[in-house]
Amino acid sequence: MNKIKYCFASMLFLFGAMAFAQEEGETEKPREPGHVNQSKFKQLYEEFSTPNTYRSASGAPGPDYYQQRADYVMDIELDDKNAKIYGEETITYYNNSPDDLEFLWVQLDQNVRAKDSKSPLRNGNGVNFAYMAGDFAQTYVTEPFDGGFNIEFVKDANGKPLSYTINQTMMRLNIPQPLKSGEQISFSIKWWYNVPDHTVNRARSGFEYFAKDGNRAYVIAQFFPRMAVYSDVEGWQNHQFWGSGEFALPFGNYEVNITVPADHILDATGVLQNREQVFSKEMMKRYKQAKKSYDKPVLIVTQEEAEAAEKGFSDKKKTWKFKATNVRDYGFATSRKFVWDMQAVKIGGKDIMAVSLYPKEGNPLWEEQSTKAVVQTLKTYSKHTFDYPYHKAISVHAKNQGMEYPMICWNYGRPNEDGTYSDRTKYGMISVIIHEVGHNFFPMIVNSDERQWGWMDEGLDTFMQYLTEQEFGKNYPDVIAPNSKYPSRRGEAAKIVPYMAGDQSHISPIMSNPENVYQLGPNAYGKPATALNILRETVMGPELFDHAFKTYAQRWKFKHPTPEDFFRTMEDASAVDLDWYWRSWFYTTDYVDIGVKGVKKYYVSDKPTKQMEKYMADRNITEADLPPLVYLAEEDSEDYNPDLKGKAPTEVSQNLKEFMMDNLSAEERAQVQEPKYFYEITFDKPGGIPMPLIVEYTYADGTKEKVTYPPEIWRKNDAEVKRVLSSQKELVGIVVDPKAETADIDTANNSWPKKEEKSDFDKFKQNIKG
Repeated sequence: MNKIKYCFASMLFLFGAMAFAQEEGETEKPREPGHVNQSKFKQLYEEFSTPNTYRSASGAPGPDYYQQRADYVMDIELDDKNAKIYGEETITYYNNSPDDLEFLWVQLDQNVRAKDSKSPLRNGNGVNFAYMAGDFAQTYVTEPFDGGFNIEFVKDANGKPLSYTINQTMMRLNIPQPLKSGEQISFSIKWWYNVPDHTVNRARSGFEYFAKDGNRAYVIAQFFPRMAVYSDVEGWQNHQFWGSGEFALPFGNYEVNITVPADHILDATGVLQNREQVFSKEMMKRYKQAKKSYDKPVLIVTQEEAEAAEKGFSDKKKTWKFKATNVRDYGFATSRKFVWDMQAVKIGGKDIMAVSLYPKEGNPLWEEQSTKAVVQTLKTYSKHTFDYPYHKAISVHAKNQGMEYPMICWNYGRPNEDGTYSDRTKYGMISVIIHEVGHNFFPMIVNSDERQWGWMDEGLDTFMQYLTEQEFGKNYPDVIAPNSKYPSRRGEAAKIVPYMAGDQSHISPIMSNPENVYQLGPNAYGKPATALNILRETVMGPELFDHAFKTYAQRWKFKHPTPEDFFRTMEDASAVDLDWYWRSWFYTTDYVDIGVKGVKKYYVSDKPTKQMEKYMADRNITEADLPPLVYLAEEDSEDYNPDLKGKAPTEVSQNLKEFMMDNLSAEERAQVQEPKYFYEITFDKPGGIPMPLIVEYTYADGTKEKVTYPPEIWRKNDAEVKRVLSSQKELVGIVVDPKAETADIDTANNSWPKKEEKSDFDKFKQNIKG
């Protein structure tokens, strides 16, 4: 500390003396019982599991990290006339764990739609005020749809029946002997099921029926028995599929042959193996053009061609053959109604195909915007995580859908029948495409357990969606309103305030299973996305955050991370202790509320204050017994003398003047700008979440100063803190969080002098006059 700073630091000595006097002068209180450490700033040792050789304390995979693998060879046939799917698969399962497995678990997610499914019985809701007609009919009027798996056989590699037990959406394979560590096993399953109308049954997978032309458009997933995850964290993942918690799956390689009507257009996860057999010559020509088109999509199937195909209803069949390497799931879409466009996008030196499939009902909106959104998503996500590793990303139009699978996803957003559409429809469509295509990164590649931790894919993806939307708005200014930014629905701090300020009995911590929360959208999507955005913009800064976030993505791509792996990596790669942040935002339902409690004004005085005189009298000491002191008198106390106002400290305090003469040269004294005003400002925190204290000070001359105090300012007192402000200018205003960066739920206490809030009646009168 240089001499000038030391000089003015000494002027604050009195505040310490006053505080000490107050502590010493307090009357003795009854002794209170002890308590455990309740600080938000304590380390997360109680919440976190102990690091081990599988998962390190840094958040990276440990030297003994392992994961299982499941390869699939499937033959699938779609019966379009009867809306049924038939399939036979051979699964080869590799036990890379150190454990011998006595049995295997397979997921049967379609059983959530079986007639005897327990899923509709799991909620204890009463009568609603109103129902959507389809929901009411499905719940109270019509027979439940029978959409569960019909298992025809399970056989071992030699074709012999293999014993199995079905428990709702899980099937245990009772293998004759344990599958030892390092071994593999193959078995086959044959099945079929009724495909649901997803517009009626609210299914993630199914068909939409178009009554005008008699066609269906299919978006098909969870259509085959899939291996459950076995990991070092849980052993077998044994959460049933109830409907909200999504999927946990191992990586593997797929060979899939899909047979559909010959006049259908189809795309799916994986590389198409027989393109020249299923494409026409004109489609092949257009496809080759699309592979070189980086600025706009090329139509592989035009709307005119799709409209002509709608009338066909071929009785012939065509088989589309795909191979996919190192994916965790599989999906496909098929219909004779599909328009098809593609565009190349350069990612990390490789050409990726951005693809859109949509019926004419999606146009003109889909032809204009869908592939643009895919392109922007691949660019932004790759920049912040890792280069997109697959060869394509497909956006499929499906009414009221928003669902994701490797390389393919279904998205809503339909214009009116006359082709017109609102901004809300347009932005809703672009946003859902960004979100669902973005799921390729989280969790299709960074493969978290969606069944247990919904926020790890939805929250991270929604955060990245926000960044992508903002870049989309900059790169496609013709799409958004003039002189405005993209109207993101989630991500900005202010957008989560209504949820965090809501009824605590209907709010769960982010660290909750998706099945156990009341409001899944705000809980698993909005709040974690907002928390990460605030962490990036306000707490850490983009440079530190972006490096840490990218480190997490690259450490855990094609692996199975847990929340702790994410939390630990973000700290490990940034050197920022964030335990207080994770605890507050993710493990509690606390909210942010920080305000200005009070302001006291002081002036330098050459006489001891009454409080100081009492301090000295209680100890039988005089001024001569103390070092030279600088006194400050509170404006609203009996110590105040109006003649002190506006005086330079050295004009009033002889002790200070002598100190400066003795310790500073004439040149140094000439550089000193003496503060004439001193303020003690008390900030309080009614909310439970500590945050950076962002303060804007306004002075009498109209100038402003913004100061950000670190969140650690709350570490010793979680209720209120005090700061001393010294200035040459008179302070006339204070605003906490002036740009609404922290999701503060109550801004009524954010200002000094306190702003007068209009009553609801006053607002009503103003509206009437308006």
